[in-house]
Amino acid sequence: MSATGADGEAGARVRAVPARGPWWWARRRSAVLDVVLALLSTLECVVEGASFSDDVGLPGPVGVLLGLVAGPVLLARRRWPVAVVLVSIAVTPADMGVLLGVVGLYTLAASDTPRRTTALLAGMTVAGTLVSTFLNLRQEVAADPDFQPPLWFVPVMSVAMGLVVTAPPVLWGLYVGARRRLVESLRERADGLERELSLLADRAEERAEWARNEERTRIAREMHDVVAHRVSLMVVHAAALQAVALKDPEKASRNAGLVGDMGRQALTELREMLGVLRTAEGAGGRPVSGASDEPERLAAVASKAAAQAGVKASAPGSATEGAEGAMGGEAEGPSLAELAELVGQSRAAGMAVVLSVDGAKGAGAPGRRYAAGVEQTVYRVVQEALTNVHKHAPGARARVRLAHRVAEVAVQVENGPSDGAAAPAGLPSGGNGLVGMRERVTALGGVFVAGPTDAGGFRVSAVVPVAGAGAGAGAGVASGGGVAAGG
Repeated sequence: MSATGADGEAGARVRAVPARGPWWWARRRSAVLDVVLALLSTLECVVEGASFSDDVGLPGPVGVLLGLVAGPVLLARRRWPVAVVLVSIAVTPADMGVLLGVVGLYTLAASDTPRRTTALLAGMTVAGTLVSTFLNLRQEVAADPDFQPPLWFVPVMSVAMGLVVTAPPVLWGLYVGARRRLVESLRERADGLERELSLLADRAEERAEWARNEERTRIAREMHDVVAHRVSLMVVHAAALQAVALKDPEKASRNAGLVGDMGRQALTELREMLGVLRTAEGAGGRPVSGASDEPERLAAVASKAAAQAGVKASAPGSATEGAEGAMGGEAEGPSLAELAELVGQSRAAGMAVVLSVDGAKGAGAPGRRYAAGVEQTVYRVVQEALTNVHKHAPGARARVRLAHRVAEVAVQVENGPSDGAAAPAGLPSGGNGLVGMRERVTALGGVFVAGPTDAGGFRVSAVVPVAGAGAGAGAGVASGGGVAAGG
C-alpha cells in the first residue's frame, strides 16, 4: 500500500479511537466536567431546598434530602438529557434546580434528541418558570404594602424570567449541536477522501506495474519476432552448408554468406535492444525520474525492435551499415510490402514457398495501405508461420495467401507434410508461437485459427479488420502483451 494510504488509515484510527472515559463519557475531561457541575448543582439544590423547607414549614432535612436527590442527576445529562430536564421541571415549584435546568436544556438541545421533544420540554420549562415566578412575585408584592407596581409588572417579569432561563441555553445548545454535526460530517468526508486517495494511489501503482509488465512482454515478443526468425534461417542455412560443403563449393560459399548476413543482422538487432534495455534499467534506479520514465523507455525499446524487423544488411560483412539501417528504419515496424522479401528469405533457405495476393491493387507498392498495427500483425503471423515450417516440417512445400477485402485483411500460411528425405533442422521450440500469433490478432479484434490439415500438413489463418484500425493499431501493438511468441 502507498504511503498516502497508510497515513490516511493511521489518521482515521487516531480520530476514531479517542481516549475513553468511564461509563458513558467519551473522554475523561468530560467526566470531570460533569462531576464538577453535579457537585455545584447539588450544593445549589441543598441550599435552596433548605430555604424552601423553612418557607413552607417542612423539616429542614426534607429539603436537604430533596436537594441531595435532585442535584446529582446532572451526572447523567449526556446519557439521559430528557430525564435531567424532567427532574429540573419537577423541582421548579420548590425554587431549586436553576443550574440543573439550564445545563439540562443546553445538553438536550445539543444532543440528537428530536426537535419536537426539545421544543416540548423547553415549553414546559418556560411554563413552570413563569408560574413559579408569577406566584413568588405576587406573594412578595402582597407582603410589601409600600411597593405598588403597575399591573403589567408581575406578568411581564414572569415571562421575562421564563425566557431568560430557557432561551439562551436552548439556542446555544442548538448552535453547538449543529456545529458538532457539521464537524463530524466534514471529518467523515475527509476520511472518505483519504480512503479514495489511498485507493487511487494503489490503483495507480497497480496500473504502473501492469504497464511495465505489458511493455516487458511486448519487448519479449518483438525480440522473438525479429531475432528468432533470422536465427532459424541461420540454422537452416548452416545445415545446408554442411550437406553441400564437399559436393558444391560454390553453393556452400553462398550459404556461408547468407549465414553470416543473417547472423550480423540478428546480432545488430539484439545489441540495439539490449542496449536500450540496459539504459532503461540503469536509469530506473534513480529515485523519481527513473521510475516515472520507465514506461517511456520500454516503449522506445519496443519501437526500435519493431523498426529493426524490416531492415536488411546492405552488404554481407557490413555490420556497421546494418546497425545504421536499423536505427534509421521506420519506427512503425514492417509492412505488407515486405512480405515478398520475407518469403524470398525462406525460399533462399531451401523452402519451396509461393506467395499469392488477391485484390492487391497496388499492394506491392512501397508504403502502407492500412494502419501500422494491422500490417505489422499480418507480417508477424506470416513470419512466425514460416519459422514454424522450418522447425517442424523441413522440406515441406508452403503457400502464403494474402487477400485484401473491403474491411479486412486475410492471410493464410499452409504447408504440406514434411519431406522424409530432408534432415530435421534441430531447432528448439518453446511452444508459444501460436499463442503469440493469436494474441496479436485478437488484440486488433480479428480471428485466428490454426490446426493440422487432412493432407498431414498444417494451416495458419488470420483475419484482421481494418475499419477504424488507425485508432486501434497502436493499442493493438501495445496491448498485445502476453506470452512471447516463441515457436
